[in-house]
Amino acid sequence: LLSAVMVLLALTMLIPMLNILAKSFSDPALSPSMSGLRVIPAGFSTVNYDIVFSNKVILPTLWNSIFITVVGTAINILLTTSAAYVLIQPGLMFKKIIMTFLIVMMLFDPGLVPEYLLVKQLGLIGSQWSVILVTSVNVYYLIIMMRYFQAVPMDIYEAARIDGAGHVRMIFSMVFPLAKSGIATITMFYAVVRWNEYFKASIYLTEKAKTTLQVILRQYVVSNDTARLIGDKNIAKYMNILDYNALKNATIVVA
Repeated sequence: LLSAVMVLLALTMLIPMLNILAKSFSDPALSPSMSGLRVIPAGFSTVNYDIVFSNKVILPTLWNSIFITVVGTAINILLTTSAAYVLIQPGLMFKKIIMTFLIVMMLFDPGLVPEYLLVKQLGLIGSQWSVILVTSVNVYYLIIMMRYFQAVPMDIYEAARIDGAGHVRMIFSMVFPLAKSGIATITMFYAVVRWNEYFKASIYLTEKAKTTLQVILRQYVVSNDTARLIGDKNIAKYMNILDYNALKNATIVVA
């Protein structure tokens, strides 16, 4: 019974996604008549994807999203794991003060205006590094990582020190393998946030060629700006045959 309920719950999330995929590959003349439960394309056409990939903005912003996700997640994990390792050390000075400061920063966000002024003073406005560096560490994920590292017995740390291992050797050769499930979980969390980056990218990345795919996706899907998606040269060619909702669905699938 429990398995049946979970399967039905999964279908409520899976069918809408399959419906979006089916509409994006359907014939533009037939896709408007498709129901929301249909998961098989009506006819078959790649015209929606031809339009999406012919847009000069889509591929650069797709690459920007990939770059920010890969580089940003790598920096997230490097800083979060190293900070977590330091904060679990029993002899760390001012440990309570540091943890109190981090928790206060987590609960009371400094706000967007001071953050923007700092990014501007650093000369990062318009650079992808503004989005990458501003969200380098999430305190909540840092605390979760600390719990995973604390699960490693301290006797193992002591044994490694006796054998002459330094901190870097212990992190990469001992802590990472023993806490790999936690690192994998936090990596997934960070990567999803990075890939879905929209708000900060729309503020700091002022050039369209350097912005993320999610910003362009919102412009086309939420703001209903399909004219720019098609492009001036293609409007007359596709105006009479296109299903604009199917075109939006193709953009969603690409994202």
